[in-house]
Amino acid sequence: MAEIKKQSEIRFKIGLDEKNVPVDIKWMATDTKNQELRDCKSIMISIWDEVQNQTLKIDLWTNDITVDEMHSHYFQTLLSMTESYAKATGNPHAMEDMKNFAQELARKTAEWEEQNRK
Repeated sequence: MAEIKKQSEIRFKIGLDEKNVPVDIKWMATDTKNQELRDCKSIMISIWDEVQNQTLKIDLWTNDITVDEMHSHYFQTLLSMTESYAKATGNPHAMEDMKNFAQELARKTAEWEEQNRK
């Protein structure tokens, strides 16, 4: 294991209503210039737990996130995860296949949205 030369923290502050539904999400990272909590509407965190040998996840969003914002967040997260996966594993198929999947899902989602507006 490499020696730790520096440490950084990422903090989340979640405001909940009486039903424990997120109504306010704020975040900050100690390694940035802005040391204030910043607003956000959605977070998706996945953590590899080596003891349980599985992925643990936290998906939270506020009531005021729009469907369009959630679509954008989701598709951008898919593409970002694909880039990370390809970089970490060197899998030559990941980028092209996942980009194609994300683009096709976005296309189908747009069609579905259009049909629901009628």
